Amino acid sequence: MDNLAKAHDQMEENVDYEVVASSSAFKRLLSAKKAFLVPMIIFFMLFYFMLPILTSFTNVLNQPAIGSITWTWMYAFAQFVMTWVLCMIYVKKAAKFDKDAEQIIESHKTQGER
Repeated sequence: MDNLAKAHDQMEENVDYEVVASSSAFKRLLSAKKAFLVPMIIFFMLFYFMLPILTSFTNVLNQPAIGSITWTWMYAFAQFVMTWVLCMIYVKKAAKFDKDAEQIIESHKTQGER
């Protein structure tokens, strides 16, 4: 295991991360990541905070949805579903971002060897 760590450290020494961070490909990756994360965070925060707002200041969710279960309980359950769905979406998208970052680093490694 120690040899594996040393080999990894030697591979990483060939990369100048300041050059990678200033590259246009990395900046495009960061802006794509930001374009994905900001709307997702806004949606999550709005969806999350609407439950206490709606239950504290209105009676909209007090109506029965299914039998004696009110819309408040349905909305609260929907928050669990929303969290799971957003988590799955984020994991898939983060894997793509990681793959893109590795490609950027690999391209800088090959350019550095020339």
